[in-house]
Amino acid sequence: MRFDIITIFPGFFAGIFEHGVVKRAIQGGLLAVEVHDLRQFTHDRHRTVDDRPFGGGEGMVLKPEPLAEAVEHLRLAPKAERAAQGETVILLSAQGRRFSQAVARELAQAKRVVLLCGRYEGVDERVNELVADQELSIGDYVLSGGELGAAVVLDAAMRLLPGVLGNDASSENESFGPADELLQNRIAGGLNSTHGAGGLLDYPHYTRPAEFRGLAVPEVLSSGNHEQIRRWRREQALKKTLRNRPDLLCDAELSAEDRSYLRALEAPAGGPEAPARGAQSNDSV
Repeated sequence: MRFDIITIFPGFFAGIFEHGVVKRAIQGGLLAVEVHDLRQFTHDRHRTVDDRPFGGGEGMVLKPEPLAEAVEHLRLAPKAERAAQGETVILLSAQGRRFSQAVARELAQAKRVVLLCGRYEGVDERVNELVADQELSIGDYVLSGGELGAAVVLDAAMRLLPGVLGNDASSENESFGPADELLQNRIAGGLNSTHGAGGLLDYPHYTRPAEFRGLAVPEVLSSGNHEQIRRWRREQALKKTLRNRPDLLCDAELSAEDRSYLRALEAPAGGPEAPARGAQSNDSV
């Protein structure tokens, strides 16, 4: 898989890809990354990449010509044919579709991904219409530029490539991963004591020492009973998701047992059980 990053600050990425999993993937020939300086595709002595916005307003806007020439320099397939060739051009922008683990899985199927790093007040909209295949945002906030977003997208997608992680199951048994029945078909020998997230957050993890500053590892994790461990991990994942990201419960794959546990968590002390988020109830809207 190959990533091309187009940016006005190529030095930003100097150390990012020289550590950890990304470095090993590059050294192992599983991933290729090339960073391109947008200013190389300008034709004035000042190497101008931005200009004032039509209609007035604050800030400057990235011009379409350098970005278009930079993408053309990469010799990709025509825009209408890129998907069939396993290629995609992505503009990192606060106005884009929100990046997620599901989108990362989509990108991991591509052969080549080009990331355009926006800057200043924004990017000329004609870049979206003529050059980019999609527009992505890594969250509901505004950054100074798309470089951090490009690094996030690359890291999230490349770690899903076969052979990148020491154990391919590591990218399955984690937050936002597939449900148990999907994992069962992929992992030889069954799930043992792990539990598929099914769209939830991951369960808590513990390692040695067994006790640290008065806090002990939950006894169930040392019991050797895989079924009890799996049940505990599922409950903890539900509890953490309810606390930190309750919005995920609306689309998560929940069993009747999951919904019953969530109702118990949400019920007031000594009072009747409240319906779990995402569950059906007679008074649901």
